[in-house]
Amino acid sequence: MIALADKIEKSFGGRLLYSGATLQLNAGERWALVGPNGAGKTTLLKIIMGQESADEGTISFAKDTTLGYLEQETKIAGDKSALQEVLDSATQIRDLEREIEELEHSISSSEEGVEQERLLDRYGAAQDRFERLGGYELNARARAILGGLGFPIEDFDKPAREFSGGWQMRIALSKLLLRHPDLLLLDEPTNHLDLESVQWLEQFLASYDGAVLLVSHDRTFMDACVSHVASLENKRLYTYTGNYSSYLKQREDNLEQLRAKRAAQERDIAHMETFIERFRYKPTKAKQVQERVKRVEKIREELVVLPESHQTVHFTFPDPPRTGDKVVELSGVSKHFGSNHVYDGIDLTLYRGDHVTLVGPNGAGKSTLMKLIGGTFDPDDGTIELGKNVTHAYYAQHQLETLNPANTVIGEMDEAAPGWTSSEERRLLGAFLFHGDDVLKRVSVLSGGERARLALAKMLVAPDPLLLLDEPTNHLDIDSVDVLERALKEFPGTIILISHDEHLVRAISNKVIDVRDHMATVYDGDYEYYKFKRAELESELEQEQAQAQSGAQKATGGSNASVPPEPKRPAGRNVKTREQRRAEAEARQAQSRALASTKRRLAEVEAALGPAQKRYAELMELMASEELYNDAGAFDNAMKEYTALSKKIPSLEEEWLELTEKMEAGA
Repeated sequence: MIALADKIEKSFGGRLLYSGATLQLNAGERWALVGPNGAGKTTLLKIIMGQESADEGTISFAKDTTLGYLEQETKIAGDKSALQEVLDSATQIRDLEREIEELEHSISSSEEGVEQERLLDRYGAAQDRFERLGGYELNARARAILGGLGFPIEDFDKPAREFSGGWQMRIALSKLLLRHPDLLLLDEPTNHLDLESVQWLEQFLASYDGAVLLVSHDRTFMDACVSHVASLENKRLYTYTGNYSSYLKQREDNLEQLRAKRAAQERDIAHMETFIERFRYKPTKAKQVQERVKRVEKIREELVVLPESHQTVHFTFPDPPRTGDKVVELSGVSKHFGSNHVYDGIDLTLYRGDHVTLVGPNGAGKSTLMKLIGGTFDPDDGTIELGKNVTHAYYAQHQLETLNPANTVIGEMDEAAPGWTSSEERRLLGAFLFHGDDVLKRVSVLSGGERARLALAKMLVAPDPLLLLDEPTNHLDIDSVDVLERALKEFPGTIILISHDEHLVRAISNKVIDVRDHMATVYDGDYEYYKFKRAELESELEQEQAQAQSGAQKATGGSNASVPPEPKRPAGRNVKTREQRRAEAEARQAQSRALASTKRRLAEVEAALGPAQKRYAELMELMASEELYNDAGAFDNAMKEYTALSKKIPSLEEEWLELTEKMEAGA
């Protein structure tokens, strides 16, 4: 056991958050702490960390346990570089380093004897501990962590205070990961990370040998790296073994059992109450009536309490004005900042209905491309043209600052939705999880997540046909992300999205643009298609490198001073060296991996193509019906679905042919 939260109770302003909450954290376990907005997840992290006190219960730790806590916000001051800031956070190793230096000085100035022997023993123990804690690899580890979280090498020596808030959060996370505490507490660690950095963090945490407790809205991230889930619901803490998807299934199975038990209890009560009412005044049945009265009382005491179901408010957002087919066109666009050439001659066209995700390594220019399209930046060369009737709305974290702190939530909505009734505004705000008196809160007292939800709600009141969304899920909880996901999936206009939330990206993307190496490469398919093509490209590069190495070995006769000579073989045989055989084996393995990847993708395409073709045929038949034309809403929905399938099916069929040919060629 590393830490134990035992029977924790906590209230705020008379409102009970939870009672009897017990959680044991062991080495090698990675826990996700989940629950609805306001359930007290961050509060529980702070109680464990000692920053807040519990009303009841205790927190205990194993001896000498070290803790690390990443909050949602941080600020770094001082003149240290990013690398030095991270290195200096390893205080335990730094203290040992100083102790070793002092011992070396003491030993060199001492005479032989008992005192020197004692110093040598201390010196050996300190060195052993220094090595065990990774002191000799400290600099390399710090650089690897900064690189994994997206820092380019040239920024390692940049003063930490000069980085934006999001980058300072990455520095704070780097410091924690380098310290490698026994218990790691992380509050929304993927905020401010890009997709590639999130995937690196997944791998880092998946092999973490301490205990991890994290709060996150990113379902794919939790699926990849957590082994247990603690769920705050109905003022209780429930624990599950498995990742987030496993938790959802277990929770639903448990709910089904609870519902069945509750229904059985209610049936028993109804049957017995019928008997009681019928024979209450009949002396010959008095004993049986009293027995049933007692049984009803006992069942009521043991009556299963079902968890409160989350109310999901479905809201149909107004459609944006219809644009021409071509929404935005970039021709020969270049952009540079000083000597940093971000793009050189990009050509790119987006069409109505494209839901595009921008991906790529950090610093490659995803946000720059979005700002160019949004008109925040002007290109240095080339042109950017918006199509007919195209207007755009841009969402990023700084948009939250445009909210008026003096307004109430509904007051902000009044300004954004002139002509709407109070009932309509409340219904929209309910879709973004503002219920009851929440709409009367001042903007000045809202949390970061509440401000983000309000800004997104305002954007979708009367949406522009082109939405530019830069990390819209930061500070949102899972329920809020679900609301946004539904709204964006149904949006008939054009979306350009940057997000670290892989679940959201998978749900809404029908096109991916990979921004890297001063280029923007379009993948005309969903996120799975993009991942498949990237894996295929990397596999081809592996094969080329392996074949090139094999060819080089053959050209030089396979000589390699570090490899022992091969045993002599009979003359006249074409004998390959060990390195040649290894290179050829690696090439075969790379080809095998590529073929397996192609086979998996072919199965995915076939699974998507069949239902799409079937639904397309159903729509064709439906659209021949006169009844459909008399129902304007149903007709619009059918047309949207028909248009989407008209684009999707040819793309899937083309990919199916390509994959089939590759399978035949590789067989």
